[in-house]
Amino acid sequence: MKKTLIGTSWKMNKTLAEAMAFCQTLETFIPTLSERIQPFIIPSFTCVRDVSTYVAKNNVRCLTGVQNMHYEDQGAFTGEVSPLMVKDAGALLVEMGHSERREFFGETDLTVQKKANAALKHGLRPLICIGDSAQDMAWGTSAETVVKQMKAALFGITPMQAEQVIIAYEPIWAIGEGGTPATPEQAQAVHERLRAALVELYGADTAERIPLLYGGSVNPGNAVSLLARQDIDGLFIGRSAWQAEGFCNILRLAEGYLTA
Repeated sequence: MKKTLIGTSWKMNKTLAEAMAFCQTLETFIPTLSERIQPFIIPSFTCVRDVSTYVAKNNVRCLTGVQNMHYEDQGAFTGEVSPLMVKDAGALLVEMGHSERREFFGETDLTVQKKANAALKHGLRPLICIGDSAQDMAWGTSAETVVKQMKAALFGITPMQAEQVIIAYEPIWAIGEGGTPATPEQAQAVHERLRAALVELYGADTAERIPLLYGGSVNPGNAVSLLARQDIDGLFIGRSAWQAEGFCNILRLAEGYLTA
């Protein structure tokens, strides 16, 4: 059964105490959640080991990840985190290519491609973020932009490896405090093009096994209508899920739709 992935990245938020309080709420909530849904959380790196240890020790059915990773195993890369360190901290997912990383920290299609391959080499799951700008949308080139980003990231990745990849479409114009969420129709149109590109790369069977998530001002009001679209396999939520109660609320709404 293909699970619906629903998760959140905390970005540069939460002290360790706040992270542990979030986990305690999840520990109570997730046992009642349908197994059709796979939750995940991506803390700041200072909290990754503690969060990963907590969910493992207490059998909380929630994946954990990191927000960035270098593609080399070790070396003189001040401030960076290697794949070996990610595994040592207990995380499975590696977020990469987020528009904030691209804009502020020089992330490129090439570095995302290297990181994706490095993650897979070490048994980690790349969560590859792709997104179009407001200018792309105005020009009508949104789909072309994100398909290019996705294809570049997947270069050198075999069909078997690709099944471990997660793609998150996050329109740059939709994320952040002032973002305007894509309509379900807009999101589906882009996801449909992404799925078609995956079919070209890997064939229909493999393409269907690669989760396509939508992220960008996801909230309780639009979560279900987004999940109802054929090619949207899950949600990557921002500030609406930064509080455990908000995250659990969206998970419950998704469950209500998926199990109806």
